Amino acid sequence: MQKIIAIHSYLWSGLTQNRSPTTKVLRMVVCSCNRLTHKDVEAAVADGATRPREIYAARNCKAQCGNCVKGVVCLLREARLKHMKKAEVPAHMVPAAAGVALSA
Repeated sequence: MQKIIAIHSYLWSGLTQNRSPTTKVLRMVVCSCNRLTHKDVEAAVADGATRPREIYAARNCKAQCGNCVKGVVCLLREARLKHMKKAEVPAHMVPAAAGVALSA
């Protein structure tokens, strides 16, 4: 699994480094059989996908040769973490309940 993550990181860094602000963001193709990109994975996670099968279903396809599944799982985990971090509300943003002291 570490080898897959290392390859994913290498490929991803190639897409993101040395970009000027006007450079168009590229899409990393994760599954060439179905033309599934990292943006498709992120969109499916935002819509509630939690398993690779749900990622493929969001694009009305399924894994063909299977070479992409490990990469999809890696991106799925990464996208879920990113999505959960966005959903977290900082403590100072949560309204205090009436009559409950925040400090002792």
